[in-house]
Amino acid sequence: MLEPSHNKEMPVIPAKRYFTIGEVSELCVVKPHVLRYWEQEFPQLEPVKRRGNRRYYQRQDIVLIRQIRGLLYDDGYTIGGARTHLSGDNSQKDTSQTKIEIQQIQAELQEILEILK
Repeated sequence: MLEPSHNKEMPVIPAKRYFTIGEVSELCVVKPHVLRYWEQEFPQLEPVKRRGNRRYYQRQDIVLIRQIRGLLYDDGYTIGGARTHLSGDNSQKDTSQTKIEIQQIQAELQEILEILK
């Protein structure tokens, strides 16, 4: 498992529409049972549920999970503190988190450019 200081080294999110809980677990370096727990604690995190109550996460869910992970593991927030932080004004987002998201988008765009060539 990655150390909290290595949050920037998470895998690139593939260009897919839906992800299973196992895929999200690998992409966010968080165990599946933790993801299910976070669904209960963070109202913003609502994956699509289909047949047999199977969860399917979308890209924005993965970005949110990575943000939650960063708040809890890197910044030392409690669950309640992270919930309050996320429900607050989004314009107060950490610049470091914004930089990580920009780097992620750049990597994905480079990947798409290579595919198109």
